[in-house]
Amino acid sequence: MYNFSRTIYRELAPLVVEDRRDPTECRNKQAVLDACETAIGRLAYDGRYFARPARSLFREIRSHFKVSDQLYVWRVVERNMELAIEFMSRYPTAAAVDGPPRRCHAYTRQGDPCQRAPLPGRDYCPSHKIFEDPFEEELERPAAVA
Repeated sequence: MYNFSRTIYRELAPLVVEDRRDPTECRNKQAVLDACETAIGRLAYDGRYFARPARSLFREIRSHFKVSDQLYVWRVVERNMELAIEFMSRYPTAAAVDGPPRRCHAYTRQGDPCQRAPLPGRDYCPSHKIFEDPFEEELERPAAVA
């Protein structure tokens, strides 16, 4: 997932408007890079509850670009987020390769977070799979042909 955030940053870095008061002239570029990595990391770790990742990232970084460049910035962010989402849907186990390991979303009886890895493409481990939303499973299953 690291590659997606770096791709966004590499395409947008030359367009970042630097702050005149910053002697290093890299504060805004670092802010854009951090925002890209945070958005992609959240998408990989908890993408099911990240409703509009492209819009969220664009809103966070748009202040670092000229108004005339913002349409290009939006297109870069949207295209790369769609690619990241498609990659995660095809390879759900590879999504957290360079991020934190995926954890089950359930809690134990003692109130501690479950430490087991969830099933591929799911949010819960085998012990807590009863907490999966049954309506989403019905949407994923193809309808029976008569």
